Amino acid sequence: MGTIIIVAMVFGSILAMAALICGTILVILKTRDSRITGSKNRSEEAMIIQEIYQGLSKMETRIESLETILMDNQEKDRHK
Repeated sequence: MGTIIIVAMVFGSILAMAALICGTILVILKTRDSRITGSKNRSEEAMIIQEIYQGLSKMETRIESLETILMDNQEKDRHK
């Protein structure tokens, strides 16, 4: 009976070590994948921010043009 317990402990610890090693490998692989994916996401976010900035710059130019047109129309109305 004592030998069965010893054998069970040996195989149990071997199983535990195998599970620990597999778990460690999985964690390392997931960490590596998340770093690669994270850098891709950051570059996509940077591109989106640049597009938004460019769009806002164009909008600012349009608003300035509209303000100029409105001011010119108001001056023409005053002189009439």
